[in-house]
Amino acid sequence: MSNYILSAQEGAVLKLTLNRPDKYNSFVREMALSLQAELNRAQSDASIRAVLLTGTGKAFCAGQDLAEATDPNGPELSKIVREHYNPIIEALRNLDKPVVAAVNGVAAGAGANIALACDVVFAAEGASFIQAFSKIGLIPDSGGTYTLPRLIGLQKASALMMLGDKVSAQEAETMGMIYKWAPEDEYMVLAEKTALKLSQMPTLALARTKALLNASYQNDLKGQLELEDKYQTECGHSEDYREGTAAFLEKRKPTFKGK
Repeated sequence: MSNYILSAQEGAVLKLTLNRPDKYNSFVREMALSLQAELNRAQSDASIRAVLLTGTGKAFCAGQDLAEATDPNGPELSKIVREHYNPIIEALRNLDKPVVAAVNGVAAGAGANIALACDVVFAAEGASFIQAFSKIGLIPDSGGTYTLPRLIGLQKASALMMLGDKVSAQEAETMGMIYKWAPEDEYMVLAEKTALKLSQMPTLALARTKALLNASYQNDLKGQLELEDKYQTECGHSEDYREGTAAFLEKRKPTFKGK
């Protein structure tokens, strides 16, 4: 695996760290493909029940490395979007495990939209989010036009995307863009504790909850109710449901296995 993605598993939590600090963790092809590979591994490895995504250095991710994008011998923009970022966003949203983001610094362009595709987002006090695309004559990609309006509303999203304003961690929480911000010495502890907690929860039910949230963007009410019925029936036959109800009746802490 590329050194551009640091991978470490502690218990049932896989921590993935974007690691090009000298380039503000901006993506090149090798880095994007490595992140895809790690997310695919997380999906297939039953020992992994939650993922924590963060970055090294001053930035979470500055988006695309423009030196690669403008290199005559490098990949064209269409290839970058189609083969680098789209698979990452699809992997994050379709992963049957919760993904926690710990945004340590600036998250710009594709870097912002990768963070916002995660299930629970924490940000350090000094972190910021920028839809930087309009500044270089591009449109928001990496699912930004899909995700951001649903998080904060059309008016806010269109203004941020067109104007390219920087949004502080505090502002991001207030407008519903992220879950929580915290001081620099606390945000990672919160993110790690949350990832650990999620990894010990009934992860089959969490996966189906995530699938329902994804489906709610396209379904009408009838379709959504039918899908809830399907997944509730599935979860009702799970080991975790039997364990959860038994623990409740016996007044003890449940031990979930994600099955």
